[in-house]
Amino acid sequence: MEVKKRFVVVGTGSIGRRHARLLTRRENISVELCDPDPGGLGAALEETGPLPVHHSFREMLRTKPDMVLIASPNRFHTEQTLLAMEAGSHVLCEKPMSDRLDSALQVLKSVQHSRQALVYGFNNHFHPGVLRVRELLSGGQLGQILYAHFHIGTYGTLVNSRSRHQADTEAALLMDYVHQPDLLYWLLGKNPAGIFAGGSMGGRMELMSNPNSMTLLLDYKDPFTASIHLNYLQYPDRYHFEFIGDQGWIYYDLISNILYLGNKDKKTVSEELFRFERDTMYEMEHQAFFDVTEGKRLPESSAVDALQSMIVTEAAIRSWKSKKRVTTDEVYDAS
Repeated sequence: MEVKKRFVVVGTGSIGRRHARLLTRRENISVELCDPDPGGLGAALEETGPLPVHHSFREMLRTKPDMVLIASPNRFHTEQTLLAMEAGSHVLCEKPMSDRLDSALQVLKSVQHSRQALVYGFNNHFHPGVLRVRELLSGGQLGQILYAHFHIGTYGTLVNSRSRHQADTEAALLMDYVHQPDLLYWLLGKNPAGIFAGGSMGGRMELMSNPNSMTLLLDYKDPFTASIHLNYLQYPDRYHFEFIGDQGWIYYDLISNILYLGNKDKKTVSEELFRFERDTMYEMEHQAFFDVTEGKRLPESSAVDALQSMIVTEAAIRSWKSKKRVTTDEVYDAS
């Protein structure tokens, strides 16, 4: 009889519970949970059914699991990633790499000397609508791409947060939505030269975070600019983005999952509707991770890839505090 590989999910917030629930559907692994919070473990077990549990991360590593999925609060990502790899486990870590760039760089230095697989979980890379946008952009449908904009309005994130870490974590808004700078890099293959970020905390909201509204202006070395707006104010949530080129444009609404494609020459706007189960993205992410551990493919988001959004986030935090434009070279010199 084939012995199942052990896969421990660390952290039982909403994302950890989703990962655990979906992983239990796979027949070739044995899923376990790790969280010091009994309440979190209890909530997860209600969704997954009986599973082995661990209350201590370090004690769990002494049992030598084959794979570890890190879905703990951001401030633990670097330490837990490094410890798990040192213990001989393959690691799938939820975004972001860490809560600060200097901490993320520790991982980058260590992973170069490790035989263990390390993949970062940017699930939008498996979103069928986003994949379609990537296809259109790389195929030249828009001509020369000159501008992009991302908008996230999500008071719902604060409502659904079990840890409520946003209340006392500076710039949690940027960390929770590191997806946006990651997508810009993933879709276009380049990072900005400079960033100006402005943010504030205001409003009479029951749940707050500092800032709870922020806008980033990103400039690049070539004729291209982008903007990212994030807020913990809008409810129901709003989530959309657009790309504009000299031959056409794309507008994607990630709530309705409708993609609008404008064609300059034809003077037309076409629509594509994407129907899919959100769980499917995570199942694809899991399969990609397993393929990496078996040497069948390279990581979808490696440490180098995940670092790119950390560079943008660090520059944005510095700009927000200084009220000045900050270059990416100032925060990270790749040489």
